[in-house]
Amino acid sequence: MAISSGRQTVLSPQKSGFHNQMLGQRIPHPPSTKFDEFESPAPKRLKRQESIDSSLSRNVSDEEGIEPLAARSPPRQLPREIPDSEAESEEDDNLSPSQSKTNLESALPLIKTDKEAIAEYEATRAAEEVDASALHTRLGQRKWVQGKSSIYVDAFNLALETVLEDEHHLFDEAESAVFEQWRNLSYEAQYLYVRLFLRKTAAWHRINRLGYYGDIADIPTAAADLFESHEVPASTAAVQINPGELEPPADTIFGGSFTFADKSEDHISTLEEASSLLRLDELKAIAKDAKIQGKNKKELLHVFRRTSKRQSGIGWAGLKRSETEETIKSEDADLDGDDTNENYAGSDGATINRDSHFLRKILAEIGPCIRLTAAPLKLFERVHLVFYRSTEWTEKSLTTIILARISRRVFPDFIVSRSTNIFPSRSDLLEFEASIRTQFRVDNILEMNGTVTKDGLQTVKDIFEDVYPRWNILVGEEQIKEDRIYETGEGAYLRRFSPAWTYTRIVHKALYPLARFKEHKREHSLLIQLLNQHLFHAARRGAWYQRKALLEEHYIWALESFEGRSEEAQKKHWKRIALHTCETGLQDRDCHLIYHYDLQKRVTKLERSLKVPKRQQHDFGHVTLVKPRETYVEGIRIERERPPSRNGARRGSDAASRKGGKTIWLDEREGGGECSVEAMCLSWYRARGWKGYHSEGGILRTLFGLLFHDILFAYVPNVFQTPYQTCPLDLHTDAFYPARHSLIAHRLADISNGAAPRILRTVYESNVEAKTCVVGVDWTYELDDLLEVVSCWRGEALGVVCKVMAQEYQARGGGVPDLFLWRVRDRDGDGDGDGEGVGEGDGKREQGMKMGMGEICFVEVKSENDRLSDTQRLWIHVLTGAGVRVELCNAVAREVRHEVG
Repeated sequence: MAISSGRQTVLSPQKSGFHNQMLGQRIPHPPSTKFDEFESPAPKRLKRQESIDSSLSRNVSDEEGIEPLAARSPPRQLPREIPDSEAESEEDDNLSPSQSKTNLESALPLIKTDKEAIAEYEATRAAEEVDASALHTRLGQRKWVQGKSSIYVDAFNLALETVLEDEHHLFDEAESAVFEQWRNLSYEAQYLYVRLFLRKTAAWHRINRLGYYGDIADIPTAAADLFESHEVPASTAAVQINPGELEPPADTIFGGSFTFADKSEDHISTLEEASSLLRLDELKAIAKDAKIQGKNKKELLHVFRRTSKRQSGIGWAGLKRSETEETIKSEDADLDGDDTNENYAGSDGATINRDSHFLRKILAEIGPCIRLTAAPLKLFERVHLVFYRSTEWTEKSLTTIILARISRRVFPDFIVSRSTNIFPSRSDLLEFEASIRTQFRVDNILEMNGTVTKDGLQTVKDIFEDVYPRWNILVGEEQIKEDRIYETGEGAYLRRFSPAWTYTRIVHKALYPLARFKEHKREHSLLIQLLNQHLFHAARRGAWYQRKALLEEHYIWALESFEGRSEEAQKKHWKRIALHTCETGLQDRDCHLIYHYDLQKRVTKLERSLKVPKRQQHDFGHVTLVKPRETYVEGIRIERERPPSRNGARRGSDAASRKGGKTIWLDEREGGGECSVEAMCLSWYRARGWKGYHSEGGILRTLFGLLFHDILFAYVPNVFQTPYQTCPLDLHTDAFYPARHSLIAHRLADISNGAAPRILRTVYESNVEAKTCVVGVDWTYELDDLLEVVSCWRGEALGVVCKVMAQEYQARGGGVPDLFLWRVRDRDGDGDGDGEGVGEGDGKREQGMKMGMGEICFVEVKSENDRLSDTQRLWIHVLTGAGVRVELCNAVAREVRHEVG
């Protein structure tokens, strides 16, 4: 076991004024890995963690999630020529930035990273004198002195130092000079830059409202250091033109000089920029002066900007001199200088533009502002891309490595392998960056602006045509590396940083405009090319097989040569090809299990259409889905009505105003207290002899983490970048499964053969005392319960669920039914209870279930405000297809009690 180093220190609470002000809100972590914060398990086994379905059902990273072949935004439900419900999944792959987690953050332990935790660590040795330049000394000994050193600056410099030590060849002379100027900045200037780097980097910030006075004694001086101009040598590297873009962004190229930050006096020249920096009270004051009204800040800004462009000046014809003099005197007092009148019309009453007047008034109100200059900003973002091996990072990314390093946690044994050749050359890095920008353009057209126009589709098609030749070359080069250079599994994760990875996604996205333009023959040819390569985006192979089979069944027969066949014979010929495509997809080990049902369904349909003899047809009876039985549980629901408002008006009930929100129920069977609908239903099942948890996916992640512990931490190059990871970096990608296919297949065979209890006991007993940080594992589950669970579960069914999680760990994190129930049969073969409330199910499924020591049941609880999400339906398909019992439990209010609260 690897234990993070560092001396034991006592953390004392400090006043917030002495601490760094960490931005943003505290993000609650799933308690499944909050190892030190659990009380003893509740007798009723209450819900262990909040549902993550709402985030993951639409929050799946693009590389790992299931995506419709023709990706589009929800409002744009374009009909197909041939409706074919099983052809595609409707799950989107967009990831909300506010909800997303980088691979590195996902791999590190869930520790406190809020401002209190950071401040406590920095205050540990605040009274001691520490060499502020000794970065590694501070990191190793947890020594920070307020106003002289900070975890933020150290984390930023650690990333820069690590990258320059191992991968300095990725930067040219001008960029190296920028790094040298960075080192020469004062600590306070560096601190201000880093904190702004972690904020909305493209935005202006009011210097008088930054609030870093606990760490920066003189913020204006620190800002002045960032405003100072520095000379840089001319770069000898040629300007690189990449596929999909005409030229690199102009603001990313260094000229003869640069500044780390822009100042508002030189760059804010429009009313739109300036007015966005006003607080609501300041905006209201100016709006009152301009005689405009609005309900909120957004409306005030809109009306203010529109009015300023058409409003006449103060010297309107028809006004008396006395009236204009007072107005001019009043407004001149707010302006610097006597040049106001030059912006006004003369006595002829001509309409003039008042933007300049309000711009200067706003700038005087908000004071000096700062914004990070684009070129150095993009350069430091490139450094972080190389350091974190990710195109995304957050404030947590910057500090979590250090906080994990100095925390008292036990981590599994694994070999740390940080590759220094992730980008062989500067050219490769720049092309990868350019491919990300091009990918964003495609996403912006297809998924972020509502209905896609014909021009938008044509733009995506043009980008594809530009990228396509380069994509072909890179795929061929990568295949040569895989065959001749890479050892087993070495290239799987590195390929995610090849431009070919991003280009493959762009090629995939281009299938949609090809389909809309009815270029089905080209689309079919492109699908064949995508399926012929096995290196990029393996998670999409199932969708490609489905779309290819649909085209062959319905379209391609009319586009290819008949070769002497009649029309009916031509249709049958291509239906046989479609059937072969589905069979190939089912045999493809890289085709994820979640696509098998749709492929099997199409196989059955095609065989029926082709009149294949019964003895030659495929038999998918072992995975036939059984519709979950619906159960009804009655209870007492509480509806709280809001108290009367000040004017005496009665407000509506809480439930009525929260459609889709959580409901409150009485737990009549255990204590009579208030509880959630899931807890009420769990009590109902417990009264009928079932044991269980309201854990959603928590218990599945725990079982997976324990049963696959050695495989998770097996040596695979490049996936363990730090000693403080709870999982490999590729676990949340589609590279995890193929890189360990042989190991996973053997483990699944062991589970199917009944070895799960032995494996689970061995891993649990070896790690429970130290509470080793393993992704998804909740050590508060009791060993006896876990052993009962795996003993009740048929090995084949447990293997199916584990395989789905191995293939798509992140995408399948949400949507698991609310309640996990099990029941051990007694020696006579009967359960502990009467079994009431559990559906009879299919005969074959019942017979298979009795092969275990008991029964397993997943229950999705539905109240009147609930509906099934796409990920919930998918999990129900997976579970029922594996022969696992699933129920939909409808909570019905036998009585509704109204309370005022």
